[in-house]
Amino acid sequence: MKIISGSTQDLRDTASFIELLDRLPEYLPEKGTDFFAPHRELVVTRAPGRLDLMGGIADYSGSLVLEIPIESATHAALQRQENETIEIISIPARPGVEQRCFEMALADFVKASAPVEYAEVRERFQADARSHWAAYVAGAFLVLMRERGAIFKEGARILIGSDMPEGKGVSSSAALEVSVMMAVAAAYGIEMSPQEMAFLCQSVENLVAGAPCGVMDQMTSACGEADKLLALLCQPGEMLGTIKLPAELEVWGIDSGIRHAVGGADYARVRAAAFMGYRIIAEVAGLPVRESEIEGVVQIDDPKWKGYLANLTPREFESSYAPHLPSQMAGSEFLKRYKGITDMVTSVKPELEYPVRAAARHPVYEHARVQSFMEILERWQDIGQAERLGELMYQSHASYSSCGLGSTGTDELVRIVREIGAACGLYGAKITGGGSGGTVAVLCRRGAGDSVKSVAEEYTRRTDLQPTLIVGSSPGAHRFGHLRLMKDN
Repeated sequence: MKIISGSTQDLRDTASFIELLDRLPEYLPEKGTDFFAPHRELVVTRAPGRLDLMGGIADYSGSLVLEIPIESATHAALQRQENETIEIISIPARPGVEQRCFEMALADFVKASAPVEYAEVRERFQADARSHWAAYVAGAFLVLMRERGAIFKEGARILIGSDMPEGKGVSSSAALEVSVMMAVAAAYGIEMSPQEMAFLCQSVENLVAGAPCGVMDQMTSACGEADKLLALLCQPGEMLGTIKLPAELEVWGIDSGIRHAVGGADYARVRAAAFMGYRIIAEVAGLPVRESEIEGVVQIDDPKWKGYLANLTPREFESSYAPHLPSQMAGSEFLKRYKGITDMVTSVKPELEYPVRAAARHPVYEHARVQSFMEILERWQDIGQAERLGELMYQSHASYSSCGLGSTGTDELVRIVREIGAACGLYGAKITGGGSGGTVAVLCRRGAGDSVKSVAEEYTRRTDLQPTLIVGSSPGAHRFGHLRLMKDN
């Protein structure tokens, strides 16, 4: 492959991906030389995963979050083709993972000369577990049709290559969505800001794939900068800038070996419970509530908190509203009394019990914790402040667990970090992202990698699980841009 424009930015994984494109016959013996046409341009994009240092699940309640893009990333190579078909192949970076293929006609996204409804496509993808992964890729085309009025007269062949671990809480899904959305935009000449791209990718995940995530993952993958924390106020996605970590500190991730899924029942239940809490608080506060045309969804006129739990102060929450929130509440009872919630991507299920008070309390306190964390970094003086940062992370982790989003593995990792402690350069740890397994973020003294490895070794001794260590950072998709390539022959 010959690079016509753009730069690999000396990223080793990008160089390896281009080498993969040159060796496609080895990976695709049936399609290798025929998958990409020799005289048509290829667009190559790259989007990293992220480590959630602070903020996590409070993003959907309007919290401030602090995220750092990681070294692992997903690449997409896209070539337009004359027929109106989308062909997708995902080549695994790890042995033992099955190669995945998917094909569909763009006409399947159109009905009566208009883009089909999200619900119809979502049900179609969810009905077939083997092809559900393709919703995160093909969904970019439908979202651009519906939200941007895009018209695709040519189809595409898309090759996905990723060294992102799936189900580990480092946002492999966002990296996939962002890399593909960036490639589609570049290949078809669709202009958008990196922030708009992140919101469109969130729509792919929420509305096509059916996973109820907030926007912090996509925003970090699209807009993040290497070795810097992205400060994002999720109301809905206001970037406050980036913060370079003090030279004395670094962030590691330790995968617990327990799979996490943002679309899982625990995450969805806690998210819905937070919105149930907000609905009850609105009633107590006397805010006007209206039923919408969508069953189970209400609208609230809220000039005070702008619809976000994070805008309540901890004191205000405890003194005026916590006493009115039940510890547990049946979905059937809630729907009978309150009709619905303001969230459009989760629903209250009558048959389930919800941890309303803990789920509503978490974003109120988490927003305050993240604000304190950021203030310490902005006024950084010396390493003596690191233990205060770590204590805020421990508090965040405990709050996750009180909502029901902990796991035995992540709890054990945090416990071991505490045990080894600041004397060995480990200041704090917390579960990341949607919780219920996945990865723990560790804040440590720069150069304390041996102590992090000791945590992993002790964890294996106690659990027989083999954790993966995550270290290093890389630029977000917007900083990377895109490459244009042409086959040499």
